[in-house]
Amino acid sequence: NSVTVRVPATSANMGPGYDTIGMAVDLWSEVTVERSDKFEITGEGEGADKMPTDESNYLVVGCKAAFEAANKPMPTLKYHVVSRIPFARGLGSSSAAIVAGIIAGLVLAGHRLPCWGSEALLQIACGIEGHPDNVAPAIYGGIQVGIHNGTRWETERVPIPAGLQLVMFIPDFIGKTSDARGVLKPEISRADAAFNISRASWLVLALCMGNLDNLKWAVQDRMHQPQRAGKLYKYLYPMVDAAQGAGASCAYLSGAGPTVMAITGGASGDIFAQRTKERSDLVVAKAMMRAAEEYGIKGRLVVTQVSNEGARVVKVDPPFSSGDITYGHNI
Repeated sequence: NSVTVRVPATSANMGPGYDTIGMAVDLWSEVTVERSDKFEITGEGEGADKMPTDESNYLVVGCKAAFEAANKPMPTLKYHVVSRIPFARGLGSSSAAIVAGIIAGLVLAGHRLPCWGSEALLQIACGIEGHPDNVAPAIYGGIQVGIHNGTRWETERVPIPAGLQLVMFIPDFIGKTSDARGVLKPEISRADAAFNISRASWLVLALCMGNLDNLKWAVQDRMHQPQRAGKLYKYLYPMVDAAQGAGASCAYLSGAGPTVMAITGGASGDIFAQRTKERSDLVVAKAMMRAAEEYGIKGRLVVTQVSNEGARVVKVDPPFSSGDITYGHNI
C-alpha cells in the first residue's frame, strides 16, 4: 500500500573521475509513495518549492521504470518528499529521486531484480541518468567506480580510509547541470586525457592505500573543473587552495557544482566527543567561508562524512517483518 525509501546525497566526479567516480554522502532524503485515488506530489525541506509536481519529476520517472521492469501497469500514486539534500547544488538530488523512485516502485509492484552478474537496478538507474557516478553510490553507498563494459553498466566499491570527514561549502544559488556541461568542449587533447587518466588512477590508489597526503594531487583535473571555474565558479580554485592550506587533504568541485567538497582526516568515533585539535574540519570550514566572502558568494558550510550505506526501505505497509522473522528497524 505504501513504502518509504531513504536515499543519500552523492558527490560525483571527485575531481578527475568525470561521469565515472562518485561518493555517497551522509545527507539523506526520505520519499514516501502510496497508492491513492489522486496523483499528487508534495514536499518539504531542501528545494521543496522548486521540485516539479508533475510526471516529469524523477521520482515518477523512476517509479514508472520499476513498474515497466515488473511488466505491470502503474497505479495512481501519491508522493511525499522530505528533502535534506540541497537541490541543484552538485550533491545528486536528481539521482536520489531516480533511485528512490525505482526502489519504491519495485516494492509497490512486488517485484525483485537480479543483482549478481547483472545489477539490474543499476541498469535502470543509469538508463535514466546516463552515467553511474551518482546513481551507483546512491544505490550501494561508499565510493564507487562505474563503467559501461559495452553491454551493461558495472560498478565496484573503493575502500574508504578511516577517519574521513567531508566539509562542504554549499552556495545559496543553484547550478544547472545543462549550463555546467555547456561550457565543456566536445573534445580534449591527448595530453589532457593522459593527465586525467593518471589522476583518476592516483585517486583510486590513494583511497585503497589510505594515503590521504596523495589526495591533493589525485583530485586534479583538466576535463571539467578548469572550464567550469573559468566560466561559472570563479571562487572554486581560491576555495580549494584555502581548504588545502588550512589542512584539508583535498578539495574539488562536487558534481557539476556549485558545491565545493573538501575531505579531511583525523575523525575518531563521535566527533563531538573528540578534541577539536585532533581534527581539521572547523579550521577548513572557516577558511572556505573566508574564501567565499572574498568573492561575495553567500552560502553555508556542512560537515558530515562518507556514507557506507546506500538507499534502503525504512517503512512499508504491510511490513516485511512477520512471524519469527524481523528485519532491521522492524520494517
